[in-house]
Amino acid sequence: MPRFSIIVPSHGVAGRLGRALDSVLAQSFGDFELIPVCEAPGSAAADVAARHAERDSRVAPVHAPPSAGLAGARNAGTRAATGTYLLFLDGDDVLVPGALAALDARLAETGPVDVLHFEHERAPWWEGEPGNPAAPLLARAPDGAFSPDRAPYLTGVGLPAWSAAWRRAFVAERGLAFPAGHFTDIGWGGQAMLLAERVAVLRAVVVRHLVRRQGSRLNLPGEHHAELLDQVELVLERAAGLGLSAERSAPLFDQLFTAVLRTAARPRRLPSGRRAFFRRASTLYRRHRPAGHRPPRGSLGVQHRLLASGSYGAFAALRGARRAVARTVAAVPRPRGLRTRLLYRMHLCRPLDPDLAVYCAYWGRGYACNPAAIHAKARELAPHIRSVFLVEAGREHTVPDGVEYAVLGSRRCWEVLARATYLVNNANFAEGVVKRPGSVHLQTQHGTPLKTMGVDQSVYPVVAAATGSFAKLLGRVDRWDYNLSANPHSTRVWERAFPGSYEHLEYGYPRNDVYLTAGAGDVARIRAELGVPEGARAVLYAPTHRDHRTGFEPGLDLEAFCAAAGEDVVVLLRAHYFYDRGTARAGGRVIDVTAHPSSEDVCLAADALVTDYSSIMFDYANLDRPIVVYADDWDVYREVRGVCLDLMEGPPGPVVRTPEELARVFRDGSYADAGSAALRARFRERFCPFDDGRAAERVVRRVLLGEPPEALPPVIPLAERVPAPAAATTLVRS
Repeated sequence: MPRFSIIVPSHGVAGRLGRALDSVLAQSFGDFELIPVCEAPGSAAADVAARHAERDSRVAPVHAPPSAGLAGARNAGTRAATGTYLLFLDGDDVLVPGALAALDARLAETGPVDVLHFEHERAPWWEGEPGNPAAPLLARAPDGAFSPDRAPYLTGVGLPAWSAAWRRAFVAERGLAFPAGHFTDIGWGGQAMLLAERVAVLRAVVVRHLVRRQGSRLNLPGEHHAELLDQVELVLERAAGLGLSAERSAPLFDQLFTAVLRTAARPRRLPSGRRAFFRRASTLYRRHRPAGHRPPRGSLGVQHRLLASGSYGAFAALRGARRAVARTVAAVPRPRGLRTRLLYRMHLCRPLDPDLAVYCAYWGRGYACNPAAIHAKARELAPHIRSVFLVEAGREHTVPDGVEYAVLGSRRCWEVLARATYLVNNANFAEGVVKRPGSVHLQTQHGTPLKTMGVDQSVYPVVAAATGSFAKLLGRVDRWDYNLSANPHSTRVWERAFPGSYEHLEYGYPRNDVYLTAGAGDVARIRAELGVPEGARAVLYAPTHRDHRTGFEPGLDLEAFCAAAGEDVVVLLRAHYFYDRGTARAGGRVIDVTAHPSSEDVCLAADALVTDYSSIMFDYANLDRPIVVYADDWDVYREVRGVCLDLMEGPPGPVVRTPEELARVFRDGSYADAGSAALRARFRERFCPFDDGRAAERVVRRVLLGEPPEALPPVIPLAERVPAPAAATTLVRS
């Protein structure tokens, strides 16, 4: 009887099978049998196995049809095996030199064990450092042979079948076999460890696993992902029949559902049937959840709770939010490459340039928002300061002629970030940006908060999971020297949401200055550029982002709204900037202005605003033009996203909840009547106290020129301001 039976399924790996077999035959320890499992004789893999069998009598090929899959091939090899221990080796992997000798020596130390786990190396297909994912897990295991009760985290679920030696008599006595279908390692390993009585580990690499360039076949899209739940249910049912202790059932449960949630959170893996997958997983979760089970912490814990409650909508929203954040984070650069990091460090050693300011808006989306308005005013009031605007690659066209810019992630970008005395952003600079002594960071924000922000988001699971580390967020807040505020409400929210030692600047938003400085000619020019017909009532429709949705949904049939609201109505559609793909989404009487670089221009062109809960309403209120709140899902938004004020108690205009109500207020003119003006007046008093057309000047004088607060231009009272005129003449001013 040989010491080891090494079973090598070969379907689909004929080109690499020879190397796998050679790695076994080259072992210094020779007491083994090698069982390649091939398709029918005459197949490419069978020919490779036959040649090896001709040269070495220890090679004994067997055959299994491809339809049997990996499980069938391994089971066929197991039935043919005669060795004391079974080893499984994938056809494109290899045994490292000395592997069998190390296994034999370890078994001599421990005596007979049912399962001997060992380490394996994951080698990238082309370049990169190999990994040893099993090492941290096995490092915690007891020395010598032990009962699984002493290492409950060794569940067999997270390790592949080829990362252990299995005593053949134990497999036969317990009637173990690889369950049919995909993810068979989970079913095999989970059941085996439930039934094992003596276990040991070898803290050495035995198998070198070659990571395929295209990734694991199990990660490819397809209906086969539903079979993961078959394996999970198989293991959970076996565990339930054994009456496991809480110490063993909890780690098994957590590891199984970590695998489930990993699949559920990747929509690409499940082209269809995602809801059915989630529903079945939720049923399994509730049925088999151990008594007193506590979900893990962090984002994974949020997913556990959503799965337990069967909240597919919230889970899908969380998934979409995480992907959106990931896309945003991916667009925020860090120094990449050794040379770039070294250059950045070198520039950090140079003195700050006292006359250099760096600006960025919306993670580099372009020349926009408060940073752009401050930049323009700085060129007028502080021409000695060299200003560089940062934009991501492909957005250079948004920068006006004559404005110096640098592409995010470039060496020049990191140079100016290292040496600038003034750094101005409406979001946050990259994590790798160092706050140098003597530098001044100005956070301008990019809206008045209606939804929860910063650490206030921590109690809203969908948003908290997408936000990431709050500790890192607060680390970025610690770089701020000044934080711009448009109104007292914002100041209070920022203090709570972004606690820090920065100074609040209640100066208004510089981007809103244009609403008080533009004239009728500017409005007419912008409307012509956007294609608004002469004499039309232009209604700006600007819905906000929904954390509980995975993509942009207009929420309204805009063409139907135009038809019902009046023949002179056209809609300017501006989706949230998360959904700006630079392409139009509609036609006819709907003009898609999502990709237009300036939200201020779009607001100037509009005769009225329709929004849900977007912060654009606070900015648009400075124009003193009609605003209608379309609150069809206010209760859902408030519960999922969280809000820091009750919009329904003090709206800027009429609140409607159905498309019919929305069309009616435009058809009968109540959107712009005296009642609407009264609501807007109260709203403006609360949220527009500082936006008088001189906010940018105050910021430049205070931050860049260092003037004391008492020397800054005083705020013009609300009643004395004259907003830019609307094109329509029937509006009621407040």
